[in-house]
Amino acid sequence: MEIKRRKFQGVLNILSFNRHFYVIGLLVLVVLIAALNFYKIPLVITGIILGVFLYGFLMPLLVSAYVYDFSGYYNFNWLDKLGLKEEQPKHLVNINAGFDETSFILKNNFPEADIKVFDFYDPKQHTEPAIVRARKVSLVYPNTQQIKTNRIPVSSNSVDVVFLLSAVHEIRSYKEKVLFLKECKRICKPNGTVITVEHLRDFSNFLAFSIGFTHFFSRKTWKKAFTEAGFSIFKETKFTPFMSIFRCSS
Repeated sequence: MEIKRRKFQGVLNILSFNRHFYVIGLLVLVVLIAALNFYKIPLVITGIILGVFLYGFLMPLLVSAYVYDFSGYYNFNWLDKLGLKEEQPKHLVNINAGFDETSFILKNNFPEADIKVFDFYDPKQHTEPAIVRARKVSLVYPNTQQIKTNRIPVSSNSVDVVFLLSAVHEIRSYKEKVLFLKECKRICKPNGTVITVEHLRDFSNFLAFSIGFTHFFSRKTWKKAFTEAGFSIFKETKFTPFMSIFRCSS
């Protein structure tokens, strides 16, 4: 199935799924402007306050448009830098957190490979409105299976590559994250690899998302989690200043 993304689909998804935040933000902006005017705050201070507010309001959208709509993320050109296509893996696993934009694209990039898709979304734990809305419009890859994070229904030592694309940060518990990564290691062949793509809790993402960068985890946390899960090789490649690709293997 050929997947053609619309222009600005990434940022439009973010606006749609998180519209409650932006509606609240616009209301706060109206109240803020009224208060500044009512109290006759000096023009310079007013400009600074509004500038800071608009920066925090608009910068996440600008960065998201850059990362998801203009950087080539969904063209999967970054796979070439990893050399995966040359390795011609035959057995792939792609695991998402309730919103799948990548499985069909992976199949297009690896047409000869067998791809199994799993979704660890738990409606009892993942109640955020953004995830609920995203699931309503998400394409579902054929035979996608719902799983628990502590069990992936795949035989041990049978998978060439496990893809975790902007998904595992939704596992908020560190202990649960390690258990999940241990499962990923279990299903990998001795020479198999796990490809993880994530925003990090770093300075670049702080500039992009301000306090929202706390939704992500630091490189140190990721490395520690993969190491505790049994991976001995942990390599990072930057994909834009705002996203990292981790390639981990035994």
